[in-house]
Amino acid sequence: MSFPAPNSPLPVLPRTVAAEVRKQVSRERSGSPHSSRRSSSSVGVPLTEVMEPLDFEDVLLSWPPDAEPGPLRDLVEFPADDLELLLQPRECRTTEPGIPEDGKLDAQVRAAVEMYTEDWVIVHRRYQHLSAAYSPVTTETQRERQKGLTRQVFEQDTSGDEKSGPEDSDDSQRCSGSPDDTPRSSGASGIFDLRNLAADSLLPSLLERAAPEDVDRRNEVLRRQHRPQALLTLYPAPDEVGHLLGAYCIPYVYSIAFVYGHLLYIPIFIQPISENFYFDLNSDSMKGLLRAHGTHPAISTLARSAIFSVTYPSPDIFLVIKLEKVLQQGDISECCEPYMVMKEVDTAKNKEKLEKLRLAAEQFCTRLGRYRMPFAWTAVHLANIVSREGLWERRPTWTDRRRRGPQDRASSGDDACSFSGFRPATLTVTNFFKQEAERLSDEDLFKFLADMRRPSSLLRRLRPVTAQLKIDISPAPENPHFCLSPELLHVKPYPDPRARPTKEILEFPAREVYAPHTSYRNLLYVYPHSLNFSSRQGSVRNLAVRIQYMAGEDPSQALPVIFGKSSCSEFTREAFTPVVYHNKSPEFYEEFKLRLPACVTENHHLLFTFYHVSCQPRPGTALETPVGFTWIPLLQHGRLRTGPFCLPVSVDQPPPSYSVLTPDVALPGMRWVDGHKGVFSVELTAVSSVHPQDLHLDKFFTLVHVLEEGAFPFRLKDTVLSEGTVEQELRASLASLRLASPEPLVAFSHHVLDKLVRLVVQPPIISGQIVNLGRGAFEAMAHVVSLVHRSLEIAQDARGQCLQLAAYVHYAFRLPGTEPSLPGGATPVTVQAATLARGSGRPASLYLARSKSISSSNPDLAVAPGSVDDEVSRILASKLLHEELALQWVVSSSAVREAVLQHAWFFFQLMVKSMALHLLLSQRLDTPRKLRFPGRFLDDIAALVGSVGLEVTTRVHKDMELAERLNASLAFFLSDLLSLADRGFVFSLVRAHYKQVATRLQSSPNPAALLTLRMEFTRILCSHEHYVTLNLPCCPLSPPASPSPSVSSTTSQSSTFSSQAPDPKVTSMFELSGPFRQQHFLAGLLLTELALALDPEAEGASVLHKKAISAVHSLLCSHDTDSRYTEATVKARVAELYLPLLSLARDTLPRLHDFAEGPGQRSRLASMLDSDIDGEGDFGGTINPSVAMAIAGGPLAPGSRASISQGPPTASRSGCPLSAESSRTLLVCVLWVLKNAEPALLQRWAADLALPQLGRLLDLLYLCLAAFEYKGKKAFERINSLMFKKSLDMKARLEEAILGTIGARQEMVRRSRERSPFGHQENVRWRKSVTHWRQTSDRVDKTKDEVEHEALVEGNLATEASLVVLDTLEIIVQTVMLSEARESVLGAVLKVVLYSLGSAQSALFLQHGLATQRALVSKFPELLFEEDTELCADLCLRLLRHCGSRVGTIRTHASASLYLLMRQNFEIGHNFARVKMQVTMSLSSLVGTTQNFSEEHLRRSLKTILTYAEEDVGLRDSTFAEQVQDLMFNLHMILTDTVKMKEHQEDPEMLIDLMYRIARGYQGSPDLRLTWLQNMAGKHSELGNHAEAAQCLVHAAALVAEYLALLEDRRHLPVGCVSFQNISSNVLEESAISDDILSPDEEGFCSGKHFTELGLVGLLEQAATYFTMGGLYEAVNEVYKNLIPILEAHRDYKKLAMVHGKLQEAFTKIMHQPQRMFGTYFRVGFYGTHFGDLDEQEFVYKEPSITKLAEISHRLEEFYTERFGDDVVEIIKDSNPVDKSKLDPQKAYIQITYVEPYFDTYELKDRVTYFDRNYGLRTFLFCTPFTPDGRAHGELHEQHKRKTLLSTDHAFPYIKTRIRVCHREETVLTPVEVAIEDMQKKTRELAFATEQDPPDAKMLQMVLQGSVGPTVNQGPLEVAQVFLAEIPEDPKLFRHHNKLRLCFKDFCKRCEDALRKNKALIGPDQKEYHRELERNYCRLREALQPLLTQRLPQLLAPTPASFRCLDLVPQP
Repeated sequence: MSFPAPNSPLPVLPRTVAAEVRKQVSRERSGSPHSSRRSSSSVGVPLTEVMEPLDFEDVLLSWPPDAEPGPLRDLVEFPADDLELLLQPRECRTTEPGIPEDGKLDAQVRAAVEMYTEDWVIVHRRYQHLSAAYSPVTTETQRERQKGLTRQVFEQDTSGDEKSGPEDSDDSQRCSGSPDDTPRSSGASGIFDLRNLAADSLLPSLLERAAPEDVDRRNEVLRRQHRPQALLTLYPAPDEVGHLLGAYCIPYVYSIAFVYGHLLYIPIFIQPISENFYFDLNSDSMKGLLRAHGTHPAISTLARSAIFSVTYPSPDIFLVIKLEKVLQQGDISECCEPYMVMKEVDTAKNKEKLEKLRLAAEQFCTRLGRYRMPFAWTAVHLANIVSREGLWERRPTWTDRRRRGPQDRASSGDDACSFSGFRPATLTVTNFFKQEAERLSDEDLFKFLADMRRPSSLLRRLRPVTAQLKIDISPAPENPHFCLSPELLHVKPYPDPRARPTKEILEFPAREVYAPHTSYRNLLYVYPHSLNFSSRQGSVRNLAVRIQYMAGEDPSQALPVIFGKSSCSEFTREAFTPVVYHNKSPEFYEEFKLRLPACVTENHHLLFTFYHVSCQPRPGTALETPVGFTWIPLLQHGRLRTGPFCLPVSVDQPPPSYSVLTPDVALPGMRWVDGHKGVFSVELTAVSSVHPQDLHLDKFFTLVHVLEEGAFPFRLKDTVLSEGTVEQELRASLASLRLASPEPLVAFSHHVLDKLVRLVVQPPIISGQIVNLGRGAFEAMAHVVSLVHRSLEIAQDARGQCLQLAAYVHYAFRLPGTEPSLPGGATPVTVQAATLARGSGRPASLYLARSKSISSSNPDLAVAPGSVDDEVSRILASKLLHEELALQWVVSSSAVREAVLQHAWFFFQLMVKSMALHLLLSQRLDTPRKLRFPGRFLDDIAALVGSVGLEVTTRVHKDMELAERLNASLAFFLSDLLSLADRGFVFSLVRAHYKQVATRLQSSPNPAALLTLRMEFTRILCSHEHYVTLNLPCCPLSPPASPSPSVSSTTSQSSTFSSQAPDPKVTSMFELSGPFRQQHFLAGLLLTELALALDPEAEGASVLHKKAISAVHSLLCSHDTDSRYTEATVKARVAELYLPLLSLARDTLPRLHDFAEGPGQRSRLASMLDSDIDGEGDFGGTINPSVAMAIAGGPLAPGSRASISQGPPTASRSGCPLSAESSRTLLVCVLWVLKNAEPALLQRWAADLALPQLGRLLDLLYLCLAAFEYKGKKAFERINSLMFKKSLDMKARLEEAILGTIGARQEMVRRSRERSPFGHQENVRWRKSVTHWRQTSDRVDKTKDEVEHEALVEGNLATEASLVVLDTLEIIVQTVMLSEARESVLGAVLKVVLYSLGSAQSALFLQHGLATQRALVSKFPELLFEEDTELCADLCLRLLRHCGSRVGTIRTHASASLYLLMRQNFEIGHNFARVKMQVTMSLSSLVGTTQNFSEEHLRRSLKTILTYAEEDVGLRDSTFAEQVQDLMFNLHMILTDTVKMKEHQEDPEMLIDLMYRIARGYQGSPDLRLTWLQNMAGKHSELGNHAEAAQCLVHAAALVAEYLALLEDRRHLPVGCVSFQNISSNVLEESAISDDILSPDEEGFCSGKHFTELGLVGLLEQAATYFTMGGLYEAVNEVYKNLIPILEAHRDYKKLAMVHGKLQEAFTKIMHQPQRMFGTYFRVGFYGTHFGDLDEQEFVYKEPSITKLAEISHRLEEFYTERFGDDVVEIIKDSNPVDKSKLDPQKAYIQITYVEPYFDTYELKDRVTYFDRNYGLRTFLFCTPFTPDGRAHGELHEQHKRKTLLSTDHAFPYIKTRIRVCHREETVLTPVEVAIEDMQKKTRELAFATEQDPPDAKMLQMVLQGSVGPTVNQGPLEVAQVFLAEIPEDPKLFRHHNKLRLCFKDFCKRCEDALRKNKALIGPDQKEYHRELERNYCRLREALQPLLTQRLPQLLAPTPASFRCLDLVPQP
């Protein structure tokens, strides 16, 4: 970095002076202090303005040639072999060239032949394949580079394999004993066990005391080993590469466009869509009959297989097969008869007939063998064969193509029709139809085909012919062997010329196919349609038409150009149509195919001769008699004649010289059929790449060729052109090119463009004058390009570029008059054009020279007319195309400019190729860039770029699509210029463009659109293959000379960690400073775009974020994959171009997606840390301190507030937040810079940062860890199945929405659940568990291997990201070691390290992470042991968790760290009480919450720590080893206790019981009790028991309140447990803590984060949340009563407002939901030794509301059956008392009874509301009916009832869902008491139904019917008759008797009231029913009257005490 470069443009200096100037400039510019704030980081030049770039060429000139050593030298300048010219030989498909031999060819044919044979001329940029645009990083290339990754070992992946670690057998036996009431079991066996365990391997160097520097060095060396080189290979490929491909992905469209097809069939689509294929399947003996008439058959005519191509597939394609036979006497019907009548089975019968027929056939063959007649036909509907599973798909539309992006385009041609997919089929066709003589034309055939597709087919009327034809139909192979082209040329590969060939059949596409001709083809098809000789007299009936191609009028001049059909010679001189017997007006279906000669002259014509064929051999009658003649001259005014003709037929032979006239001319003395009317209808079609067959094109080519040959005068149509008039004609012809029809124009586009280019570059010389046609030719070019574009709209890429035109520029375009050749006769280099990258074998210096010298490029050279000969003046008149194009474009008129702008890319690419060819051919590549092109041309370019730029900015609102295309074209043009012209000049153009955009932005209504375009522009520029070199990476930045200090340099002046002022050089490298943006011009532009997009005030932010970040990402990806930058030193230089990214990301931190967000809404800057996703001892919403303490400059005091954001005000979350995807990509770019930048440089930068900035940098690292955390293989599989399920669900959801089965509210709730934390962006793609996996592939269901691979890559990414963070943390630690503020920073560093250890990490990372943690603790022990207990607690928890890992290396390092932690703590204070306490608490927390925790592995780690203690020589004399041993055994016992919980993991009740017991055992240790209460809350929350979770938190809050009350008496705090007893009476059990048990000041006690006011607030808030979720809104009020005073004392009005809002919600819900579902209760009794502790225990279970008895019964039975085995568990069905002696001891019995809450009468006065009657429940009641003989139910007089009251230990809801029954009370009711109860119940029901408001008539009638209806069994009347008929003998029963009588009186009164009420309610239709009810009531009353009027002898005194009877049912 020792060579400063000048910072302003300099004149070109000699080398000696340059050094002096450099020194002076650097002197001037050093020393100005420089800001490190972004707002004005660029001294006086805001980010919205572009800095003046350095003059690139001057900087390089002043650069000493050997300044940079080795690999860095390549970064200084472009390589010498950057540009090269490749001549690629034109590939020919066929073994023969197929072009006419050199004879006398006219200019048109010569030009065509030249064009189809000359080599491609390719300007190859050798390094272009390294450009981000040219070979973008895609998912496939990433996958390729990811091969060979090592699999990282992750804890969660290993835990999936084994459910839990295997316990030792004695362990499991010991653990299955009963848990006592304390959580301790006898310790002796535990100690013994621990001693016997095997330890893990020890770390050898752990106990050595080495210097910290050595430890750091060793750690770094280990960390640097085996790291992946390219970080971004592990990250998904950028998904926006499609935008860039347009310019470079030029498909190799030229070998045979659209000719080679996939399918094998002859299709018909309202028209024939292929030429005919003729085949002959006759046996040799049959063919022998015709030998006399034929020549030896050519092999090409023996083909029996053909390849058809279909450009436009359609379901209406038919394979039509026509059979012809040799002509015979008789019409078609007669000839078909034998085939229809005779069957094979009757062969013997018809023997004679057959013999006759055979003889007749032989005669006909001998005589008429050269003629054919129509016979039969059939058609095969191909859709039935090909379209399985919808293979006939539509072709993609233009919009589809745009959407797909060009990278998919390569395959679109094949996949669009899907023809390649069908299975080969063999068809046997048996239904042939007889041809009908009147229906031979194509129109008739089309009608038949239309009928074939209808079910009621007319074809049934057609008579079938017995025949059988087998056809194989299959997709054509890729490279078929033995294939002939339509011209009968051998297509490669053609191994053996003697093999039977396959023919390629020429397609006649159903619609236009727009494709340029690239090979020679010149075919003519002749279709005779009909002939009408009906007016002709005489024997003119069996008509045959002979066709001949005549080169003159002599019969011998018939040319052999007619293609033979089958079994004949390849070419013939004549051919005949089939004959229709006795028909004067035959129709024809024949097709004749002719090969047009290269030169067609005026004399060439087609001659048609009409013959009458005599079928009967009569003596004296000729076989054929000519009866007419007609002809068609093939050339008219120099144009080929095609189309339909209706020709008159002459009876006489045509006279001499007839061929130049048409038959329409009535020649004298000739006789004509039907008076010279047209009687012969025929059509000619040419398929030619020589004859355009378009008026305008023909005229243009003719004029150009005339000028080239100078053949004047010349006849054009009816006019004769002289030299004077030709110019005017040519200009008119140029103007009329736009009128040419599209298909021929596209087909001949290369010819047209070549000619236009030639007219521009070499203006024609007419009469010695140079005619300047530049303007006209340029305009014509614009229109031609426009037309071609329009026609080929479907074949355009995403940028709207026509691929055919792009290919023309890339391959076919050459400078006219130059003949590129290789010097020294070297062989041309062959390039694989698809990749354009195979020219690498050539020497770098090999530039192609041109063989003809072209003129100097000075077009101003005037030439006096006639002063030199034509050739010289022609050369002198040559111009340079690029200069002409630029000039014409700049001066063009508005209409032309509009056309050019639409397709600017074409002209830009043409100019670029022209410039490159000019440099290569004139060998100017060694010329300094400033001298390569004249100034005037550069001025034109500048004007052009300015005007196009202006168009971009003005059109962005009117025509966004055009603006996008122009913008990209301009960017690619400038990018190309960087390879050719003066780079400083190009940079100045870029700056000018930026200024234009900036000016426009101020007034733009939609700035986001403009910014998007500018972003795209920058992105394309930066994708240049020499992007790094263009940024001058090797020049050091020199700070700018600024007379006054910068505005905000104050922040940087107070640098935190370095004693002297910050180094401005370093600072400006890390900011978007002026020097940075000036020197690293392109990098500056890119990062400035990013900075502006990330600006909080930016408009349209989310789109811009994504684009800007994606641009940086794809560039970094390309650096990672670039072989030039693999060395670390080079990569560090490249990374320097991106250093400002660190400051950018740091400043954007508040708006990045918060990946570390836990369940509560955390503001990361306030409380970011400890958000362990596993929730280790930590559930949602707890309030934690954070990394922000670094910013605050100190640790958190216990009473500090929750919203502690002491960062600068700019850090608020303003502006548009970034989506998770964008955030993650930005972070991976930051990691890339941190990984590859020079560590020393980073250290110098960190030293200069102010404290808040460093805090934010640590926040950034923290976020990186969270963003790339590994989610586990399971998560991948889950996402895979979720995505799959989701795609299936979408249909169902759509149906639901349509049918209205889901309401809008549910839909809204569902959507809100799916939404990401930041609203609407990518709501599904980025939820907590779903990170970026959607990007990698859009396919939903992935294979197992793909999921495995994703997990492998993700694991490596997570590991590398974490290691980069670790490296950076080490750099920060080294930076701050000596500073004053180091404590706060180191605390923050340690938090980041802790977070990394707590997240899911690989074994490899943990090994290094734990080594760093050990080094940190050993260097700065005060961090953990002096102030903040939080860090120590966190560290212990993390270490213990890793001590229980299944992975050996993790355990080894974790136990080493834990041991060192204890030792460190001991060495500071001679005991390690703090670590002891924290480890004990952590263990409880860990075991309580972690699902797949392995105690066996943890035991091994405990043993390892013991081993360390025993082997540690340094502390042998102290008590340390003893204390370690005590602690280990203590931990071991806790483990033993909690193993039991493992066993009951599936039994929620038992698990909660165990947790409850353990929590109770920690009554004397508040921290641990609190931990366990929280664990229980977490467990309940998981199970959906919200009320119980809330109770756990209320207990926890009471515990904290009790402790806070001990510390000091504050009036606003709760007094202790008593304050909470309104919430639950159970809370008082937390008051066991008192001063004698606990001294709050003792170190390590109550030190957790919850034992603060803040902690209490958090617990209460969470409790209220759970109460709300459980619907216990009344309890929410009680919770807030304790919380509000605390908030009032703190004046926290924001929280108070929130609390009162929640209270309002709660009270509103109480009003609107009076009847809530609170729970259902069951008594469950366990009987049998299987249950262990539970035997003979009774519990009341609380189940979710509306749980049926069957449900709980089924659940418990299923659970215990699974546990004890089948046939062991039995459910006792009744609720009678259980007699244990009668039970089977081998079985386990469960008795379940439904119970209801019971309240005494006095209690009911207080329990008014529904809530009161369902909260705080201790007593429950159930009733059991029985009879004395043991039955449950009997007659009324024997029906007894047992009432059982159960009391529980605690009130429901409690901190568990089942509570033991502590008291039981039973009462037995006699039958009369049962009757009294029943009558009271009935009376209550009647009263309720009568008084109900609003009244319910149905309910009332039901109750009445049940009360007075006569048919009621055991109804009121029967009760009265049983109990009141006689006065009881026992006086004790008088009281009951009397009571029952009173009940009946009350009952009757209630019945009367009910009847009265019913009468008022009913309508007229129910009157009769009511009268019936009244009659029934009257009967009942009459029957009861005598029973109720009896008098008792006396009322007895109260019941004696010996018999207790409770009236247990409360009265209404």
